[in-house]
Amino acid sequence: MGFTNKTVAITGAGKGIGREIALRLSKMGAQIVSMGRTEADLQSLFDEVGGRYIVVDLADAAAAREAARDAMPADFLVNCAGTNILQSFLEVSADDFDRIIAINLRAAMIVSQEFAAHRIANGGGGAIVQVSSMSAFIGWADHAAYCASKGGLDAMSRVMANELGEHGIRVNCVNPIITMTDLAAEAWSDPAKSGPVLDRMPIRRFAETGDIAGIVAFLLSDAAEMINGHSMPVDGGLLSR
Repeated sequence: MGFTNKTVAITGAGKGIGREIALRLSKMGAQIVSMGRTEADLQSLFDEVGGRYIVVDLADAAAAREAARDAMPADFLVNCAGTNILQSFLEVSADDFDRIIAINLRAAMIVSQEFAAHRIANGGGGAIVQVSSMSAFIGWADHAAYCASKGGLDAMSRVMANELGEHGIRVNCVNPIITMTDLAAEAWSDPAKSGPVLDRMPIRRFAETGDIAGIVAFLLSDAAEMINGHSMPVDGGLLSR
């Protein structure tokens, strides 16, 4: 599970899970190309791991494609960029829905297209990991657009695994339970909301970013060379109850 002399492109690398993935893979020898919207976050990551970074608003389709091309060459890709707007289903606006889909799903498609085209042009091989969510399986209240985006990400990734597998490119999703990032804290800091979920989890805690980074490293590595087209719940046993 080493990544010496390998380059990993990571979207959403400035904060949260994406940053932890970048730190973990760097310690395992990878060169990191980080992509995100906030330059200060990417600069501080660069100060820790080196590599290079690209500032981009992935909600802009043209900018996302240009940034993906600039990120090449890369051996692996992690799509971790994500956003959410908490709204009940009846309150979801078309503009908010479109923005969540643009960042959580469309950007992953665009960046993956450019990565896969580059890999195929250079003989194939490599792997993509999509940081999805248990929201692909569970209809959390106030998460209609977010759940739609993550369910779509999982479905698209199965098609990618089917079509790209013949080129030696594996595609998998990792589906974390609530992971205590700033984004998650906004939605789950109220014990009245988080308590019932924790009660359903045998291990009685939400995930930490390091829990997810380790799974991503495994799925990218040769140790997972026969795992393709899967959505891997990282849920502390939630689905077992």
